[in-house]
Amino acid sequence: MLASNEVASRIEASEPIATATFDVAMSFVQWSSVIAGALVALALSLVLIAFGSALGLGIVSSSPTWRDASPALAVGSGIYLLLTALASFGLGGYVAGRVRERWHPTASANVVEFRDGMHGVLAWAIAAVISGIIIAASVAGITSKAVEPTSSPVATTGEPLIAYELDRLLLAERHPPESQLTYARAEAGRILLAATGRQAITPDDRTYLVRLVASQTGAAPADAERRVDVAITAAATAIHKARRSAVILGFSTAASLLLGAAAAWYAAGAGGRHRDEANPPLTWRW
Repeated sequence: MLASNEVASRIEASEPIATATFDVAMSFVQWSSVIAGALVALALSLVLIAFGSALGLGIVSSSPTWRDASPALAVGSGIYLLLTALASFGLGGYVAGRVRERWHPTASANVVEFRDGMHGVLAWAIAAVISGIIIAASVAGITSKAVEPTSSPVATTGEPLIAYELDRLLLAERHPPESQLTYARAEAGRILLAATGRQAITPDDRTYLVRLVASQTGAAPADAERRVDVAITAAATAIHKARRSAVILGFSTAASLLLGAAAAWYAAGAGGRHRDEANPPLTWRW
């Protein structure tokens, strides 16, 4: 009996016991997983934005057809921007939480969930900042190219919004020298922009604009007055549409970023639970 126990003890000592080992992490932030999630979010957002622009769901467009855009199309474009943010930032947050190494086994579930969520929010922040830089650079490049052919020391930044109205206002078979026309066009543009304000156009500005149109186009005083009235109304409409589009774009961008942060937090927590093969808490399942 003693001999059999001695043999059994020797066998147990000679055979190794298989143990499961897991990679655990102690640092609060793992930047590799954060950067990976941000890159995934950027890539998906660029694809979805390009796809939406191809379908005509871009809020801001360099095409003159923006004048005919309806409020429903602007709202639809804003909703598409929200969905794009939810999808891209959600996937980026999931990747940030899923590929991150496991925390120490002694960490509580709340601590793990909080740290996973912070990884998703960091991925969202990096992706949002890079997207903002890319969009700002693109808009600046497009604007500079659009203004470059007609740029002059007397031109105003708001003239591209009412370029068509200025063309109609100063339309003529024969024009004076280019320098005089450029200055007159800039002057008329500033007056029309001022006329779109709350105080509207002053009688002196209207009278001067009528004389300016008559001298530059050779039109009769009655025809010049009619052109000025039509240009003032059209410029006010164009500025109103531009302001409406800017408001919708700003609201949609802010809302999409806030919802994107929430989606990144939640998706990172889901990715962390899939990584740890843990069941979600009751509040998340609800």
